[in-house]
Amino acid sequence: MFESVLCAQKAKAALNGADIYAGCCTLKIEYARPTRLNVIRNDNDSWDYTKPYLGRRDRGKGRQRQAILGEHPSSFRHDGYGSHGPLLPLPSRYRMASRDTPELVAYPLPQASSSYMHGGNPSGSVVMVSGLHQQKMNCSRVFNLFCLYGNIEKVKFMKTIPGTALVEMGDEYAVERAVTHLNNVKLFGKRLNVCVSKQHSVVPSQIFELEDGTSSYKDFAMSKNNRFTSAGQASKNIIQPPSCVLHYYNVPLCVTEDTFVKLCDDHEVLSFIKYKVFDPKPSAKTLSGLLEWKCKTNAVEALTVLNHHQIRVPMP
Repeated sequence: MFESVLCAQKAKAALNGADIYAGCCTLKIEYARPTRLNVIRNDNDSWDYTKPYLGRRDRGKGRQRQAILGEHPSSFRHDGYGSHGPLLPLPSRYRMASRDTPELVAYPLPQASSSYMHGGNPSGSVVMVSGLHQQKMNCSRVFNLFCLYGNIEKVKFMKTIPGTALVEMGDEYAVERAVTHLNNVKLFGKRLNVCVSKQHSVVPSQIFELEDGTSSYKDFAMSKNNRFTSAGQASKNIIQPPSCVLHYYNVPLCVTEDTFVKLCDDHEVLSFIKYKVFDPKPSAKTLSGLLEWKCKTNAVEALTVLNHHQIRVPMP
């Protein structure tokens, strides 16, 4: 339980989808139905951080069982967790008002955010991504990839640094999710470097023509393909790292496996190795299903190219 709904929202945004260990043990965090949490004692199963001595009134009376790990972490020294090394500081914007709340937490935080690592001010809402393939990447394809982690406001390729773009996202939490899940991802033979930019916003200056003939700048603020425009819409998104399986939906009923194969061939991406379509309801107007590629890189490339692709339905 948190001090306020806002604190809970911020903690959920920061932790949901994070990996406890690299590439595994992914946290799944949802809101609970109870509005209050009643803790009757502080022990290995429950703890009230606003009442650090809850349930300890009988300490020193009678024979006490020896604790396996000693004292609770809240009573350990300020510079770390016992003798096992320091933990990461809790970001200042997540700290509760209570003076009894520990400032050290044992969960993985996004590596690229200096504000998370040092408890400083919140990070900005602009991402800088380098390592983009100059012939195959444009603003729309950058949008296709980054929109899975938050709303995209603007995308601008930098004229002075080839293969580098600035992506202005809806908020700092979208930036953290994008950095966490897309940094070091391989795309079209190049490895992406995704980090928080020092820029506060993307300004449409020094616009030029990319190698595919499209503009180096595009505004997506009003795009209907943004997926976090409301709380209800955002709650339906599953935040997870790239994988070799893609979920497709909103596909016309006339589309078959051969249609997907042709789309991959036409857009010069490797085709999938497994295809599954979910049984549609009698009243359904679209299809959904799963596609699996041989490796994660192939799936990411297909998503970057085919996400939001408009399929023309033949006239009856």
